[in-house]
Amino acid sequence: MTIPLISLISTTMLIILGLWLFKPTSGLFWRWQRSRTMTARVLSEDALKHICQGELDGSKSTATSLAGALGVTGGEATQIIADLQSRELLELHGNDLQLTPNGRDYALRIIRAHRLYERYLSEESGYTEAEWHSRAHELEHQLSEEDIAALSMRLGNPSYDPHGDPIPTADGDIQHFENSVALASLAPNIPARITHLEDEPETVYAQLIAEGLMVGQKVRLLESDPQRVRFWADGDEHVLAPILAANICVVPILELIEETPSGDPLTILKPGQEARVMTISARIRGVERRRLMDLGLMPGTKIRVEMTSAGGDPTAYRIRGALIALRKTQTDQIFVSRESEAISA
Repeated sequence: MTIPLISLISTTMLIILGLWLFKPTSGLFWRWQRSRTMTARVLSEDALKHICQGELDGSKSTATSLAGALGVTGGEATQIIADLQSRELLELHGNDLQLTPNGRDYALRIIRAHRLYERYLSEESGYTEAEWHSRAHELEHQLSEEDIAALSMRLGNPSYDPHGDPIPTADGDIQHFENSVALASLAPNIPARITHLEDEPETVYAQLIAEGLMVGQKVRLLESDPQRVRFWADGDEHVLAPILAANICVVPILELIEETPSGDPLTILKPGQEARVMTISARIRGVERRRLMDLGLMPGTKIRVEMTSAGGDPTAYRIRGALIALRKTQTDQIFVSRESEAISA
C-alpha cells in the first residue's frame, strides 16, 4: 500500500509541477516566453527611436552608436539591425542606418507615446521630475494607438512635453521651436526663455533639476567661457560647467517685461501675521498645484500663520476657516501680500 501511495503522490506532484510550468497563458514557461518577446520588442522599438532621433537631429546612426545607446554588445546590435531589416523598417547604407517610411512612422509613434506620458506624469501625477523619463519609458511600449489618442485628447493635444521636446502628432508632424539656440551661444545680457532641458542622460538632468531650472524660465547669460557658464534664471544666479549648460536651449526674447513674483514668499510670515495670496510659482505643478488650489490657495485668499512645529517645518496656516499644514518647500513658492504685523508676541 505504501508504494502505490508514494507513486500517487509523486504523480500528483509532477502534474502540479507541469501545470505550474506549462499551463497555457499563465504557466512559468509561457510567462518567460512572453517576457523574452517583450524584451526583444522593447529593444527593437528603442533602436527605432534612437535612429529616428538621430535623423531628427541631423546626425547619423551606426551599429556602434546603436549598441552604445541600447547598452548591448555589437553582436546583439547586429541581430537587432537584421531583424528590423527583415521587417522592412530599416535600411543599411554603408555603415549608416536609415529608417524606411514605415520604420519612421513606427518610431514616431513610440516617441509620441513617451512624450505624451511624460506630459501626463508632470500634470496629473505625484512623481518627481527625475522619475518622469524612466516611467514613461516603461509605459511607452505598452500603449496602443487607441491609448495614445485617448491620452493626447485628455491632455488637450499638447505640442510639447515637460522638457520642451516636441510631441509628434498622430500624422507624424513635429513642431519645433524656431530660433532656439544653446544657452552658452546666447549673446550676453540678451533676455531669453528656456525652451528645452535635455533629459538624457538622467544624471545630467538631475543636476539641472537640482539647480531649480525648468522650461519657461526667463534667463540672461552673463558670461560663457571654456571653464564655466554663468547666467541669471528667474532672479537667481547659476554657474554651470559647459558640458551641463550644453543641455539647455533657449529662445531670445525681443522685448522682455520683467516678471518678478508678486509679493513675498509665504515662508517669511511669522505666527499671528496675515496676508493675501498673490500667486503660486510655476515650479509647483501637477497634482501638488491642484491640491494647493483645492485647499483654497487662490489669488486673493486670506491666509494666517497659526503656529510652527517644534522642528520649524511644517507650519500650520488658517485658510478659509480650516487649519492646513504646509511644508517650507511649498511656502517658498507661494507669494503673498502682507496685510498686518503680528498681533501677538
